[in-house]
Amino acid sequence: VTCHKLSFRLSCLHGRHVCLCDLVTCDCMIPFSLVVAMDAQNGIGKDGRLPWHLPGDLKHFKDVTCQVKDPTKNNLVIMGRKTWESISEKFQPLPKRINCVLTRNKNFNFPEGVIKTGDLPAALSLAENKKLVKQIEYIFVIGGALIFQTAIQSSICRQLYVTHILQTFPCDAFFPNFTNDFQLAFKSTPCSENGISYYFAEYAR
Repeated sequence: VTCHKLSFRLSCLHGRHVCLCDLVTCDCMIPFSLVVAMDAQNGIGKDGRLPWHLPGDLKHFKDVTCQVKDPTKNNLVIMGRKTWESISEKFQPLPKRINCVLTRNKNFNFPEGVIKTGDLPAALSLAENKKLVKQIEYIFVIGGALIFQTAIQSSICRQLYVTHILQTFPCDAFFPNFTNDFQLAFKSTPCSENGISYYFAEYAR
């Protein structure tokens, strides 16, 4: 894979506090980003799995969601239960990140260290929790489709990290349209892997 790496521009977007009246009752929350890979039709999954296998994209995902400025902190990754289940058991929970899974099933058990919340506002409020505020640096929402649809409407969803796959796959889950609210801030040169071309992009609200 020959890709130009993204120059991660996290600090200016995640360092601000913005009111989140539409999602939570707290006065302020820390801005967050979405991380997603999508095909040419905004498809992101089929039957709870990725329809493609791109090791370069998986590495990119890890690089984005693991990078911190303060080595004493970790990033918070928020996902739905189906996204959690799509992760190979050997990678559960995602290492070097604080994992939060959204589910309303009180009987669903997760490995030690995984945080369970009932909805997105509760997950976002973790960054204000007295026990976690000193542990969390950045917040990333990583899926699935329904959570993306809710998260992208928030005014404090400030940045998108998108892997654009330059072909169409059979998908039953899709990422919402975002071009009216976000502007392209960075685009890598195209990559080619397993016969699939793709590139990385960053968008800012």
